[in-house]
Amino acid sequence: MTTALITGATAGIGAAFARRLAGQGHNLVLVARDTARLREQATELHDRHGIEAEVLRADLSTDAGIEAVGKRLADRTHPVDLLVNNAGFGNKGRYLEVPMADELTMLKVHCEAVLRLTSAATTGMKERGRGGVINVASVAAFVPRGTYGASKAWVVQFTQGAAKDLAGSGVRLMALCPGFVRTEFHERAGMGTGNIPGWMWLDADKLVASALADLARGKSVSIPDPRYKALMGLVKVTPRALLGGVTSRTGRKYGPQ
Repeated sequence: MTTALITGATAGIGAAFARRLAGQGHNLVLVARDTARLREQATELHDRHGIEAEVLRADLSTDAGIEAVGKRLADRTHPVDLLVNNAGFGNKGRYLEVPMADELTMLKVHCEAVLRLTSAATTGMKERGRGGVINVASVAAFVPRGTYGASKAWVVQFTQGAAKDLAGSGVRLMALCPGFVRTEFHERAGMGTGNIPGWMWLDADKLVASALADLARGKSVSIPDPRYKALMGLVKVTPRALLGGVTSRTGRKYGPQ
């Protein structure tokens, strides 16, 4: 049995990864900040699927939290075969409306933690000649939309570059770029969602199934839905100056309220 470590495991996309991987027979290391929710989740997955679910409480906005997860990933006696860097959050407000401390925390979680944990995981994976990393980004990576989009663009670029550098090593890296997914994400950020059209919402379980299939195919970037693939195709051919205005207006229409 292989082992997968998932950050932000107790809700949304992270929880969907945990359910799917447990159902496939993978042991899990579940990482989040809420110990009670972690233990409840671990017990449920163990009882339902007969897998081992280890609990690791860590706050990835702190050095101590990143170091704790990095230490687990570097454990050669209990190797991790798949890392899912899913932990993340959104800030409500436009640029200069969000406190600088919150902006820096976002970069800590979305960029620094992803870099350090990916490095901790792939070092051992490369030695063993196998393994995989899924870094959860967003379609916001492809449009100019503030610190959140910029941080997710970094995730995509970093993951693609690392995937090329590790090509032929047996280690696969992929950036997962979903659109709107029905999770706790927007509620936690205090963002209204009533103005988002129904067709833009994705199901977390279907998204995860598609993402794992894309990883198996060797893709370095996954946009796991035909609707968003079409939208991102339009983004690629739209002039950047025009795109900036469109995404700004769209953000005001469909973004935080």
